[in-house]
Amino acid sequence: MTFINPKTDFAFKKIFGSPDSKDVLISFLNAILYQDRPVIEDLEILDPYLAPQIKGAKNTYLDVKAKITGNKTVIIEMQVLHVESFEKRILYNAAKAYSVQLKTGEDYRLLNPVIALTITDFKMFDAIDHFISYFVLKEKHVLVNYPIGDLELVFVELPKFDKALDELETLADKWIYFLKSARLLNSVPEPLQQNPPIQKAFEIAREANLSPKEMEDLEKQEIFIQDQRGVIERALRIGMERGMERGIERGIKAGKVDLILRLLTRRFGTLEPSITNRVSELSVEQFENLGEAMLDFNSTEDLNHWLQTH
Repeated sequence: MTFINPKTDFAFKKIFGSPDSKDVLISFLNAILYQDRPVIEDLEILDPYLAPQIKGAKNTYLDVKAKITGNKTVIIEMQVLHVESFEKRILYNAAKAYSVQLKTGEDYRLLNPVIALTITDFKMFDAIDHFISYFVLKEKHVLVNYPIGDLELVFVELPKFDKALDELETLADKWIYFLKSARLLNSVPEPLQQNPPIQKAFEIAREANLSPKEMEDLEKQEIFIQDQRGVIERALRIGMERGMERGIERGIKAGKVDLILRLLTRRFGTLEPSITNRVSELSVEQFENLGEAMLDFNSTEDLNHWLQTH
């Protein structure tokens, strides 16, 4: 028995964001957001796409979005790579999820709280030792909460979690162990079998339950993640090598151009000079967006269309 990696975008959405996963998501959110208390009794899994209300504004694609007890909206993102401006993206997505609730002319009283839950496969806060962090708006000097606590940012940093199977105490511990270790297991550990939602999550994650198309999509994502790690590592190395003569920032960009072109060439063969030139002109943010979009390209026509519209 083998399991797919819950940390990949495809697997995370399948386990926590499918219509049949309500009980799985309720258990997970109660564990992470409410310290195992059964605060969430029911939820509605929503379309994770946040359409812009203003023409030309940025689209937002989330991993999972749900409306929970108390009319709160939870947006969830699983992030494997620490890409540039990721911290700003979290704030942007949370603010956008809050603001798109209102249509023109509607009263601000209709706004409901938003919780942005971000799970990272890298460390974000060196000054914080614990693996789950909760951020709210507070007054800077006396740390009094803002009167309306409608925005919360919650982070789970997987590398900070180092508990062994026999050390798991809380339901949050068990869920984080599942996220970190499921891909390495060939059976469901006995301590995790006692929780029906976690047992169900393992069942959803069984490779044997995936269709050939789903397996193909999953493999593409895992290869893409490895390639992107290579892009980042090579870009940093090239950036450092060229940093003295060209400036570290320019050197890092040159490394990213080199690696992105290598990935595109590997996928589509020799590229037209117009594509190579356009890729070389992309901004740092556009490089990140291109990296995310590449999985959906089926031909150079798709790539050309993306480059023309971004």
